[in-house]
Amino acid sequence: MVRPKDIFDVLAKTFRKKLGADSIEIEYVNPDSTKVTALSLLPYVNYSLVTNWAFGGKVGTYFYLNKKVPTDMSTTDFGVIYTFRHQLLVKAKSSIWTKANKYNLIGDWRFMKYPSLTYGLGPGTTKSDQALINYDYLRIYQNIFDEVSGPFYVGIGYKLDYHYNVFQFPIDFISDFEKYKEGNQKTTIASGPTLNFLYDSRGNCMNPLGGRFYGYVNYRYNSPIFGSDNSWQSLIVDTRKYFNLPLKSTNVLAFWSYNWFTFGGDPAYLDLPSTGWDDSDNQGRGYIQGRLRSNNLISFETEYRFSITRNKVFGGVVFGNVQSVSQMKTFIFDKAYPAVGLGLRLKINKLTNTNLSVDYAVGINGSRSIFFNVGEIF
Repeated sequence: MVRPKDIFDVLAKTFRKKLGADSIEIEYVNPDSTKVTALSLLPYVNYSLVTNWAFGGKVGTYFYLNKKVPTDMSTTDFGVIYTFRHQLLVKAKSSIWTKANKYNLIGDWRFMKYPSLTYGLGPGTTKSDQALINYDYLRIYQNIFDEVSGPFYVGIGYKLDYHYNVFQFPIDFISDFEKYKEGNQKTTIASGPTLNFLYDSRGNCMNPLGGRFYGYVNYRYNSPIFGSDNSWQSLIVDTRKYFNLPLKSTNVLAFWSYNWFTFGGDPAYLDLPSTGWDDSDNQGRGYIQGRLRSNNLISFETEYRFSITRNKVFGGVVFGNVQSVSQMKTFIFDKAYPAVGLGLRLKINKLTNTNLSVDYAVGINGSRSIFFNVGEIF
């Protein structure tokens, strides 16, 4: 049996130099050996259709709050990124599992100066419908989950989406953004509590193993009572299943269904369900973020993950997905947008089984791009 390694083990052997854990992956063990922390200090270089080239840095921690009692791995991730499209992204994300998985605290806080393209509403939009929307964005999402039984949790939370300094360029182009609510969206606030149901047997969210399952239902109620501009509601249903294939191998066949619905009122344009605006910004590989937008979105993706080298340092994936948005203010889905792709995986931390993911995806109508991620896409 070959012991798993990461890229820093390979570099250490290549240069005949002992690097310890490595120069940017540091392992700490406390005196009672109940907590292990890996700290990642990583430069960030990325390319996507919505950002062009992006540069910055990320600080990530991966740790177990308790090693004596089975407890899932907790993660934190803080990054500052600047792009060639003059976008600034400051993100702080966390998933903290307390002793024996009694509670799970999940946070997603962001500040973004984010000029980006929008393509209009509904399933029939084309590239000729695109317009540039400049805006600043503050997001505060915070949830706490309480264990009901095993991996099943019920939780409450709060979501704030605050868009301001919003304007379209060119200003004389009558886009769907300008038509929606007659363009009166210079500043918008969506604010309200959430009710959540979670089933999570993955153990390691950075690289789930075969046999695991993740299911998440998020109900959100926005109301002026909580500072929202108007009342509306949303429902997100996110399910993922993982199988070993072949059965006794470490290769994984994974399935992901992501569905996002709104009802009971009219969200602001930038709060409508849209491609690539899931909590991890990973949905819809093959299409630019924001390519499809409507009051409802459904998508399905499957991926096969396999090792290329015996020491697990290099791996690969092949994947396919399909997504659709409804006709506005209906639940009619009459057009599908498929995509296929392949990717490489580079093990950057054997302690947490974390990969650097690089994917290339192709959609319809000439849509294609490279996607980077730390950890698996789902």
